[in-house]
Amino acid sequence: MTDTPTQLPLPLPVKPALGREDYFVSSSNALAVSMIADWRNWVSGKLLLLGPAGSGKTHLAHVWAADSGARIVTATDLASADIPALAVSGVCVEGGDAIATDPDAQTALFHLHNLVLAQGHPLLVTACEPPIRWGLTLPDLRSRMEGTGSISLGDPDDHLLGALLAKLFADRQIVPAKQVIPYLTKHMPRSFAAAQNIVSELDAISLGQSKAVSLKMASSLLKPKNDES
Repeated sequence: MTDTPTQLPLPLPVKPALGREDYFVSSSNALAVSMIADWRNWVSGKLLLLGPAGSGKTHLAHVWAADSGARIVTATDLASADIPALAVSGVCVEGGDAIATDPDAQTALFHLHNLVLAQGHPLLVTACEPPIRWGLTLPDLRSRMEGTGSISLGDPDDHLLGALLAKLFADRQIVPAKQVIPYLTKHMPRSFAAAQNIVSELDAISLGQSKAVSLKMASSLLKPKNDES
């Protein structure tokens, strides 16, 4: 008897859609969206955008950068960046809470903060946690970050969770069965990270079985998770 060959997963590249038209606004993120849109009136010209991984900080940062003409840079890349060149326009620094163990990056962010604002440009910094929890070791930077106004992205409501799932599937070029997203929205853990993990797992199952994402796949995936809770 010849064994049935196993379908090898061949994932397509994930291409997140980061345009304004791709950002779904609901009650849980409306205030943050409003603050980002009102960037010309930020107190002292700067803002912290806070939220857990997968909450849409990067997407919203790209929307803001397109609107304001700002550049986007990762905080961990600042130590090797040309700070004066960055400061000629508005800047978004992503992952500000990731540089606690990098004194050079902290110094670079301190100088970028001062130079951008001194030249009259806006500064947006994203992070998962508020600055008091970053563990910054440069006192001058810590005081400036803790003195920056902030807005947080809340946990997704039903409308946002459904839209997020649809976007995550679309980013992976997946068209699930029509019952899948309503089922997931009702039964899955209500978090951004859970949505990302579930879509990734369903993608792998679909590729492994060489079948479209179905309600049966979704229910089989969630059943062990629900049994554990």
